Amino acid sequence: MGKKSQKTTSQTVYGDTTTTNPYAYARTNNSGTISGFQDGTALNSVYNFVNKNIDSLLDNYLNPNINSEANQAKLNAFTKTLNKQTKSDLENNIINPLSRRNMIRSSQATDLYKNLSDKNTSSIENYISDLLSQAQDNSAGMLNNLLKYYMDGYNVISDMQNKSLQTSSGNATKTTEVTSGSDWLSNLTSIINTAISSYYGSKR
Repeated sequence: MGKKSQKTTSQTVYGDTTTTNPYAYARTNNSGTISGFQDGTALNSVYNFVNKNIDSLLDNYLNPNINSEANQAKLNAFTKTLNKQTKSDLENNIINPLSRRNMIRSSQATDLYKNLSDKNTSSIENYISDLLSQAQDNSAGMLNNLLKYYMDGYNVISDMQNKSLQTSSGNATKTTEVTSGSDWLSNLTSIINTAISSYYGSKR
């Protein structure tokens, strides 16, 4: 007699599991795992901000611009203070004392103003150079902090996924089914006997 064939099939059904913390969630079922940040949390805000603004942040770092709103505000404040101080120094320390003594000529005053203007121009140029350098350093610091927080969020999500999958695996059910195939030798013998019977039956 032939041996019947057997086929074993197994199926694992994962438990429907939701894992959460104040920052993220993960849901696992037999279709897989989905995860995300909780709405309104700091990690969600950082994630959205970085994804939306990373191009402009990198451009600000690589190409610091004196025309940016922040840099213009700083430059205007510096220039205003410099002009005020320059005017005060010029009048109180040079022009007024010499005028009281009738010791200044118009050409001398022109030279004084020119020298002072050149000095101010140099001061402003140096300030702009320092300002751009600081702007690049500030951009680098901001990028480092934002990317750190961004990766912190990624790690939180990854941890939630692992916990959800582990919990779901622990709740999983596994079914095994064994099915028997036909006895091929018995079937063949039956076919042969039927054929023989039909043959001799037709001879009678």
